Amino acid sequence: MSQRDDIQRRKKKVHRRRSSSGSETHATGSSARRRNTSHRRKSSQSRHEEKNNKISRNTGLVIAVIQLIATIVFMAGLFVLNMLPNMYLAAIGILLFLFWGIILASQFFSKKNAIMGKVISIIITVFLIIGSYFLFKTSGTISNITGGEYKLDNVVVAVMKDDPAESIQDAADYTFGVQYQMNGDQIRDTIDAINSELGSEIRTQEYNSLAEQAEALNSGEVDAIIYNEGYTGILEEAFEGYSDYTKIIYSHSIRSEMQNQSADVNVDDETFCVYISGIDVFGAIETNSRSDVNIIAVVNPSTHQILLVTTPRDYYVEIPGISGGQKDKLTHAGIYGVDASMATLEELYDTDIDFYARVNFTSLIEIVDALGGVEVESEYAFTTSTDSGKVVNVVQGLNSFDGEEALAFSRERHNIPGGDNQRGKDQQAVITAMIKKLVSPAILTGANGILNSVSGNVETNMSNSQIQELIKTQLAESPSWNITSMAAEGTGDSQYCYSYSGAPLYVMQPDQASVDAIKEAIDAVENGETLEGTATE
Repeated sequence: MSQRDDIQRRKKKVHRRRSSSGSETHATGSSARRRNTSHRRKSSQSRHEEKNNKISRNTGLVIAVIQLIATIVFMAGLFVLNMLPNMYLAAIGILLFLFWGIILASQFFSKKNAIMGKVISIIITVFLIIGSYFLFKTSGTISNITGGEYKLDNVVVAVMKDDPAESIQDAADYTFGVQYQMNGDQIRDTIDAINSELGSEIRTQEYNSLAEQAEALNSGEVDAIIYNEGYTGILEEAFEGYSDYTKIIYSHSIRSEMQNQSADVNVDDETFCVYISGIDVFGAIETNSRSDVNIIAVVNPSTHQILLVTTPRDYYVEIPGISGGQKDKLTHAGIYGVDASMATLEELYDTDIDFYARVNFTSLIEIVDALGGVEVESEYAFTTSTDSGKVVNVVQGLNSFDGEEALAFSRERHNIPGGDNQRGKDQQAVITAMIKKLVSPAILTGANGILNSVSGNVETNMSNSQIQELIKTQLAESPSWNITSMAAEGTGDSQYCYSYSGAPLYVMQPDQASVDAIKEAIDAVENGETLEGTATE
């Protein structure tokens, strides 16, 4: 082999060694670069996960704080409502704060369930917010219906239907018929208000009675008459179609205070009486008007006995402090205020009535519907109809009524034996059915609807604290109440009435034996005796 070939061979070996060494170096560098890239990727991913965990944790903390605030507001609502026994409040508080603690812990110690914890927290918070709304709404509604310390009279100006006057300004030069024998101060106050509004004095013609006023308007002797709107029903009794041929062009409201002597009554363990007055009028529930339903509920909270006493609206009785010894229909006492009706019944039954509850009876439809209907016991089978024309076939025995049917049943007096006497008993039957529902779980499911129906349609002089105490006791003890019903009886007659002396009106002469029996039953309940009746479940 030549020297040149040997040199070439050595050069190739050196080249191969250099190539091999370069490849190894390149391979080592590539591996290092891959390791560095992987490390950087893992570091970036770790930082990203840590950032996400931090955001998730912070979000969970914010949600937990909102849940805590909602819990505190909800508990505050329960304390303001003050209707739950202390053991219920404690149990609810412990559960809610326990839920909150679990949700909070899940945000720190459980990555897997952190999302689920947030979802549960949001759901709980939503329910707490909704619950708080209804709690404060309930408190507001009770405040609106309780503590009735005043009554409202509407004094109106009426003209004939075809009279061109549409407002009091149009009647500035009219002659107004007035009478001062009944509520004379209210008439004078209204005249002053009219004079002030017109800037001049109106002409008046005085009469001795409401009947003479109405006759003067009808004959054209005067252009308008001024009277308490509560007397409209009396005018309709005396003059058929009175409301159809007259119209009201002016109304003046007069507010007067009533004494409330029931503030010290302990409803937790003292026997008390509630006068339930049912009216069918539009406008403010405080407005004085005839009372078509007159029921006394005598309640003994110690023996859990309730006695319901109904008195016919046409009962011929004296109105203490008003009629001066003359007799009038019981329903007319309502024109002078709910306190006049209470005084009349107190004298009739020789008892004290602590509270009153005025109910716009048309709201009964909404209340019964909110309760999911009622089961009413009827003594007779008969047919009646609702205001919408629906025929109601009442069977003897148990009937399932919705609100509209219950109202029709309680109003009917023409298609049943006993007329107005039986109507009073039927009204008792409806109230008994409602009491049974009100002390059952139905009160919880229908609470919102009941609140909507009673707001503006119910008024009572019972205080917030007294209502709260009654409900607390019911929830704590869940007693079974015994309900006994009685009705005063009488015979139909025609007599002159204090509130309207123009002509005799239909009245009911009291049956003294039935009145005495009711007095004995009231005494028995007050003495802790249990009467025959029906029990709530």
